[in-house]
Amino acid sequence: MERALLVYTTFADAETALAVGESLVRDRLAACVNVLPGMRSVYAWKGAVERGAEVVALVKSREGLGPALAAALKARHPYETPIILHLAVEGADPDTLAWILAETGAA
Repeated sequence: MERALLVYTTFADAETALAVGESLVRDRLAACVNVLPGMRSVYAWKGAVERGAEVVALVKSREGLGPALAAALKARHPYETPIILHLAVEGADPDTLAWILAETGAA
């Protein structure tokens, strides 16, 4: 059986994250996108250390959609270089996994 996939990404604001998340869910690339506001970031960018306010988005999908999900996320993301990290899921509740697979069109 296919495994679940969790994708970590960040956005500058919640409205953008929600809009991109909704498009991923509507396109069945994700079963759910959780948007967590209030994050503060310190990061290196083009030779400088920057600080900023961001939101985290956690995308729940399945491994088979990893490449398509990453491409869609990159195409819709406003950042020049968005953070897109695929986090392997070692285990999942069977009902949760079944829901993810069903909502993302797995056979």
